[in-house]
Amino acid sequence: MFAGLSFAVPAGGALVLTGPNGSGKSTLLRLLAGLARPEAGRLLWDGADTLADLPAHAARLRYLGHQDAVKPGLTVAENLHFWGGSDAIRRALAAVDLLRLADLPARMLSAGQKRRLAIARLVLTPAPLWLLDEPTLGLDAASVARVGALLAAHRAGGGMVVAATHLPLPLADAAALSLAPAPQTTQ
Repeated sequence: MFAGLSFAVPAGGALVLTGPNGSGKSTLLRLLAGLARPEAGRLLWDGADTLADLPAHAARLRYLGHQDAVKPGLTVAENLHFWGGSDAIRRALAAVDLLRLADLPARMLSAGQKRRLAIARLVLTPAPLWLLDEPTLGLDAASVARVGALLAAHRAGGGMVVAATHLPLPLADAAALSLAPAPQTTQ
């Protein structure tokens, strides 16, 4: 799917992946997360093969995929208990403007609120690299601005962001990588 692809994301940097549906944006994020193995080439972190020690690589990244991974039968706060304690959960919910809904069953959330709940996990679990697949999907303008502030704070602390998107993201000075769609084969 990819040939001749090479890029680096420095500490505090961001890379925005663009391209039409089916161009490989999500696949590239899964490769970077170690959820799939490349057929050829290498994925390096500070010069070392990222796939040689998958648990170590997993510890240095957070992956936000298309699905929000929200348990509908749990409350908003209960959805975050695996990742942090009560004080940290309150801070994370406040950061995504969901604190007032902490005790509401997650099944009652709108699509945008579920996305914000998924984003709250990033706040709860610090890691140098955030891999984000359509992070602003379903968000209103105020929520996009809030996500932009979270991304800026993460980068200001030396964090890195790689995000796939079809829409502009609030990522100042981000590098861009446009992926072309895979060629169609005929039979």
